[in-house]
Amino acid sequence: MAFGLNLPNSITLLRILLVPVFITLLFASPEKSGVERWVATAIFVIAISTDGIDGAIARKRNLITNLGKLLDPIADKALIGGALVSLSILGELSWFITGAILFREFAITIYRLVVAKRRVLAASPGGKFKTVMQSIAIGFLLSPFDYYFPWLIPIEMVLIYFALFVTIITAIQYIDAELKLRR
Repeated sequence: MAFGLNLPNSITLLRILLVPVFITLLFASPEKSGVERWVATAIFVIAISTDGIDGAIARKRNLITNLGKLLDPIADKALIGGALVSLSILGELSWFITGAILFREFAITIYRLVVAKRRVLAASPGGKFKTVMQSIAIGFLLSPFDYYFPWLIPIEMVLIYFALFVTIITAIQYIDAELKLRR
């Protein structure tokens, strides 16, 4: 297992490799009713689902590695960030929401990489909940269901604003925990 490349880490790498496939399909036919949109949504759901699968396998088989602790959040950021930016380019999501979420995600990820020389920071339960909420909200925004059922649009907005709220709260918790640790 060179460089910590075990089954969970391989699954995480697969998630990273699915990002360009997902984005390509999303832009192949930007109409919400297109087949490509259904396939892009399915790929997003499958890819983001592997986040729980790789973690469960790593814990169950005692295959947790520092590489996995670093790659897993990067894979999440690539997939979620790619979806948010794509949705904003397509005019389906406010750039404010995309910018606020991405700012938090990249700031924390960069900090994790800087601190990685001294210690590896694993994802917190709040961070995992945040990722789940972002994934659910993005899944709804990506899916063509609101094209067929317009009454879903307000539900999608509630979900994305709740995901934004959780993103901000977990950032504050993260910073607070790090400040306490430094003291």
